[in-house]
Amino acid sequence: MSLVKFYVKKFNEIDSRTLHNIFLLRAEVFIVEQECAYQDIDGKDSKSIHIIGMQKEEIIAYSRIMILNNEFCSIGRVLVKKEFRKKGIGIKLMIKTIQEANNEYNSRRIKISAQEYLKNFYTNLGFKHTGKCYLEDGIPHIEMILN
Repeated sequence: MSLVKFYVKKFNEIDSRTLHNIFLLRAEVFIVEQECAYQDIDGKDSKSIHIIGMQKEEIIAYSRIMILNNEFCSIGRVLVKKEFRKKGIGIKLMIKTIQEANNEYNSRRIKISAQEYLKNFYTNLGFKHTGKCYLEDGIPHIEMILN
């Protein structure tokens, strides 16, 4: 397997073909695979920083970083394409995303809304569960903060 290369882009730096493929992959994972009807294109992409993991010409991993308020930024829409999971790509994606969040928003702490079953994955990256649990689009989620 060849290496994954990560690209960091602001919305206006993403060409239309790449943006189409990002939305296609997000729909594939979050809507079809997870059987969850929700509004993925939420108007926040234009204000986000996008981390795009490519293998050759294919997008296989993705995340976005957004400002929440003066105290926090947020990492979301974290995904690895199904056939590339369990190979360490998700960890590499999150390490790159955390680095970029710290570079861009170093005065803000990082907050995530994690699917509950991924608690250990994010805990191993340094995130702490705040105790807040909730359903988001019918899926159990927990709030976590990187300390």
